[in-house]
Amino acid sequence: MERTYSAGAVGEGRSSPSAVRIFLVFLRLGCTSFGGPVAHIGYFRDAFVRRLRWLDEASFADLVALCQFLPGPASSQVGMGIGLELAGLRGAIAAFLGFTLPSAVLMGLFAYGVGAAHGPIDAGILSGLAIVAVAVVAEAVRGMARSLVTGRAGMTIALAALIAALLWPGSLAQVAILLAGGLAGYAVGGVDGADLPAAAPAAAAKGPMPPAWLGGAALGLFAVLLVGLPLLAGATGAPVLHLLEGLYRAGALVFGGGHVVLPLLKESVAAAGFVPETALVAGYGAAQAMPGPLFSLAAYIGVAAALPTPWLGGVLATLALFAPAFLLVVGVLPFWRALRRVAPIRQALGGVNAAVVGLLAAALYDPVFTTAIHGARDLALAVACYGLLVVARLPAWLVVLLAAGGGWIIAG
Repeated sequence: MERTYSAGAVGEGRSSPSAVRIFLVFLRLGCTSFGGPVAHIGYFRDAFVRRLRWLDEASFADLVALCQFLPGPASSQVGMGIGLELAGLRGAIAAFLGFTLPSAVLMGLFAYGVGAAHGPIDAGILSGLAIVAVAVVAEAVRGMARSLVTGRAGMTIALAALIAALLWPGSLAQVAILLAGGLAGYAVGGVDGADLPAAAPAAAAKGPMPPAWLGGAALGLFAVLLVGLPLLAGATGAPVLHLLEGLYRAGALVFGGGHVVLPLLKESVAAAGFVPETALVAGYGAAQAMPGPLFSLAAYIGVAAALPTPWLGGVLATLALFAPAFLLVVGVLPFWRALRRVAPIRQALGGVNAAVVGLLAAALYDPVFTTAIHGARDLALAVACYGLLVVARLPAWLVVLLAAGGGWIIAG
């Protein structure tokens, strides 16, 4: 039986999950979370809010909203934030390693050409993996709407966010929508004309969050590396430093998730001569078929560049691309925790959380639904997956396997 850690658990004398436990949960998610960043957030909610109950709905939505404002891979940052909330810095490291390791290893193997040259995954299986993401995201939208969109004001904000996100897609529009939702929530005093429930900050406070000085140090290190790595690479002329500073810069400046990072990588990796552009695009295509974060493309780049050696290059490249996201989460979240205890901020968060539901609903349509559903059979499989998740309450990893088989059958 899964041990649960609901709101106020520490006050009841129950401990937070260990870093090892967090690593194992994220390792399973890293092996089964197909479908891209939006689907990853759905898998996280299913695991940590609905099944394990290590976070409540409001705390989870707070993390999602915060990571929308930060540059970097949003779903990976949500995972890091969950680990940080539950077990401090060790939890954040455990979450990052568990979620990233499977896809990073697979991408490293792909760079060696293991089973990659002739289509590593059947097209029907890939279709099934995309279809199950529709069910996962749909359940996340439904569950978060029930908890966070209560009252006429919250419903209005969520619907307005949904309409705006459909009309004006893009990362900058998402940030503007969240800001507008926060202003609206503050103006009406929260989603119900009142503050968020007091349990939300309490639930978020049960983990050993790093102190403010460590958050400041993380932000300082983020800035030092952003400025210092190019200077060090230029001074030494070491090819490996030039590769790492290009990857770090791409990870620090990308807004809108992993798909937006490709143009930056073409400049810092392909144009610089570390990996041919055709090989980079091939690796990017393979990353679409992998579970876990798209940023694991860095492992492919490091192995292909072989600087200083293939596997060491893969490790260093992965750390370089993810480091900005990690430092920003560790740096910002301790201050965010303090801010969200302030009554006006909590009022605004009611509107932000309602807007998050609207954004997630828009993403359910595009790109999740539009890329996965191409006919009645696809839709039937998606509905069946939804039933297995919600009615039969099967674990998400099992539904993923069944959906892969269903996609293979449909294609056949």
